[in-house]
Amino acid sequence: MARILTGIQSSGSNGEVHLGNILGAIVPGIELSKKAENEAYFFIADLHSLTTVKDAAIRAQNVRAVAAAWLAFGFDTDKNVFYRQSDVPEVCELTWYLSCFTPFPMLANAHSFKDKSNNLADVNAGLFNYPVLMACDILLYDANYVPVGKDQKQHLEMTRDIANSFNHKYGETFVVPEPMIDERVMVVPGTDGRKMSKSYDNYLNIFLPEKALRKSVMRIETDSTPLEEPKDPDSCNVFALYSLLANKEQIAEMRNNYTAGNYGYGHAKQALFELILDKYAEQRKFYDVLMSSPEEIDAKLLLGAKKASDTARPVLNKVRKKLGFRT
Repeated sequence: MARILTGIQSSGSNGEVHLGNILGAIVPGIELSKKAENEAYFFIADLHSLTTVKDAAIRAQNVRAVAAAWLAFGFDTDKNVFYRQSDVPEVCELTWYLSCFTPFPMLANAHSFKDKSNNLADVNAGLFNYPVLMACDILLYDANYVPVGKDQKQHLEMTRDIANSFNHKYGETFVVPEPMIDERVMVVPGTDGRKMSKSYDNYLNIFLPEKALRKSVMRIETDSTPLEEPKDPDSCNVFALYSLLANKEQIAEMRNNYTAGNYGYGHAKQALFELILDKYAEQRKFYDVLMSSPEEIDAKLLLGAKKASDTARPVLNKVRKKLGFRT
């Protein structure tokens, strides 16, 4: 069985999971985990979030909201392992060991550091050492494959370099992971046509109450074509989002509405809103139940952390023994 590992971000000023996260990460991640030949280790990277988020209450809320979204979409915590990064302290110990083997130039060349190196006052040691913690997140669990986007490939290459260097010096210790790059990764447009992102404030949170969700949908940017005139569906943000969620018949009907005229963008936005409510009715309901019972979320994450620790401890003891520390 192949072990697949991925970290899930929990940073930001709130725990909102947007449609881009769902279509680009949650749905494909869960589909990957359902394959009989795969075992998934999915963790919420709350230690990583400490480089930017300092408020404890916000971090706890973020973790629960992200966990609730994955659980609402059906991630199987019996077959797979789902945990909060900070509940497995072994990763911090391994990070110190491997930090002592990681060259300064490698870390200085990492995108996570270079992107902010023009203003070093904003760079903390955690951000600089971020790639080592990321490497330990992977190596501690003998992961075979790591799903990564093209922009994350550098960090996985660093993980492989760190593992190979340690293995060369001390003998086979770590499983060297392979990247799993999906060239078909979905790019979900935001309300302004750019890639959906919290940083652009152009996202749709499908878990909002109906009134707030409708308000978000209605702010999708469109052109000023009058209601009675035909419209180009292929240049419309509303149609682009609708097409990602609808079936073939619904898409064809919407296209006909656009090109026939006497169909306004307000009609299209209302149709998108109703489609979201219909398509994600069960997930929205389950999410609300989970968020009202944070103890249930925490219990599932702690159970996953125990499974993760059972995998991590032998790997860490192997490292401790090779470095001359007591196990």
